[in-house]
Amino acid sequence: MTEKKQARSLAGIAGIVAIATLISKVFGLLRQQAIAAAFAVGPVADAYSFAYVIPGFLLVLLGGINGPFHSAIVSVVAKRKKEEIAPLIETMTTLVGLVLLGVMAAMIVFAGPLIDLVARGLSESAVGLESRDIAIQQLQLMAPMAVLAGLIGIGFGALNAADQYWLPSISPLFSSVMVLLGLGGLALVVGGDIANPEYAMLGGSVLALSTLAGAGLQWLAQVPALWRSGLGKLRLRFQVQDPGVRDVLKILGPATFSSGMMQINVYTDLFFASYIPQTAAALGYANLLVQTPLGIISNVILVPFLPIFARLADPIHWPDLKTRIRQALLFVALTMLPLSALIMTLAFPIVRVIYERGAFNKDASQVVTSLLIAYGIGMFVYLGRDVLVRVFYALGDGQTPFRISLFNIGLNALLDLILINLLGAPGLVLATVGVNIISMAAMLVLLDRKLNGLPWLDWGKPIVALTLCSGLAGAVSWSARWGLEHIWGANPGFFMQLLQLTLAGSVGLGVFILSVFVLKIPEATLLANRLKEKFLRR
Repeated sequence: MTEKKQARSLAGIAGIVAIATLISKVFGLLRQQAIAAAFAVGPVADAYSFAYVIPGFLLVLLGGINGPFHSAIVSVVAKRKKEEIAPLIETMTTLVGLVLLGVMAAMIVFAGPLIDLVARGLSESAVGLESRDIAIQQLQLMAPMAVLAGLIGIGFGALNAADQYWLPSISPLFSSVMVLLGLGGLALVVGGDIANPEYAMLGGSVLALSTLAGAGLQWLAQVPALWRSGLGKLRLRFQVQDPGVRDVLKILGPATFSSGMMQINVYTDLFFASYIPQTAAALGYANLLVQTPLGIISNVILVPFLPIFARLADPIHWPDLKTRIRQALLFVALTMLPLSALIMTLAFPIVRVIYERGAFNKDASQVVTSLLIAYGIGMFVYLGRDVLVRVFYALGDGQTPFRISLFNIGLNALLDLILINLLGAPGLVLATVGVNIISMAAMLVLLDRKLNGLPWLDWGKPIVALTLCSGLAGAVSWSARWGLEHIWGANPGFFMQLLQLTLAGSVGLGVFILSVFVLKIPEATLLANRLKEKFLRR
């Protein structure tokens, strides 16, 4: 295969993943809108945030793309002959299924203590006790997701190794669709009055069962594809002496432990959030609004850099590697900094347009808005840190990011404790932002030593300039929003709110683009040309 053909293949894969991710994110947003309309930031939504922590953690950790199961299966299966793959997949499915059946049983039996471990604060108020009861029931209902998570991860890895990318990337929307159907059915049964306290336990059960059904559908969708590709069937197999099984397990242990480090920070945040009613649900709503553009931009812009970093890992290529790192960081700055400024200045109308319907009222919007502003502050460092982690991996150094993640667990808990007392719920988000800033700074310092020096001034000047341009864009957006509110009133209808948001955001974005054009940053021209080529090709 020629180099040009390989490049096209990589670009094609990135395109498939990006499109599928975009579709899944849109359905994820619709799902969150439905939950917000049904339960707002009340006890059911709070309970679901806590109950979903462990099943959701397992689904992301074990069943997610780039998770340890996925990575281990891909790395081993890709090196095996076709006739060896089916027995390996069937053996891994059998072994993992048996282990996770034990995990599922423990989640059912110890649901109460597990919820108390994650959300100790629920036991300290009447509202919290109601949420605790609902959360325990939801956790028991979602317990089978432990088994499904492992099966999904193995299936995703096998399909990717067979060059099938669409189904693994699009399948998360199945979960969103099932939740939408479940809440729609509940609304028909109770006459649309889902938020009525009398239906709290019923609503919580429907939400949990529809989430479980979505995970089940993700797995069932894989089964025919695996059969057709000769990647194993639903049969028990115990070929534990297979070298491939040992190779998978050898990768799986360290990868699972390393990937789990990030989720511990989520546990820490939710533990403190349990002491403030409505905070857990509000964190979920605000986080989705930030993660949607982060996920899409990460796939579309940064995916092409990952193989480039790996090719430039040899010391003789380090000057070119530094240039590519600068390009990646500048691409992140060009997208994340203006987006961050617009999200912070337009947070309230964004939340109102996205969520304010049904049980989700203006008071709930104000709760979520404060958290969204805090999340907006950290968007650049979140994605910038991700770029630097990939650079370390390309250099064959997985220990440095792991050690920093380990240190971050204690740092995040300390900052949570300090900032939640000073700032309330937004302090939890700002603690995470602080951790990401310190992580990114530490990685830059260590990378400076590893690569024999970084051009700090050359990298820092354009990023500072883009920060100032973004600040100007945010100020203009806020002024435009303020003017439009005075013309149309502070509480216009949905379409007028959407128009107000679009106009204010467009003015701010236009100011940013003009400012960047004046600065003549090379990466801005490169990014503009790349996007232009993609759109023209479409």
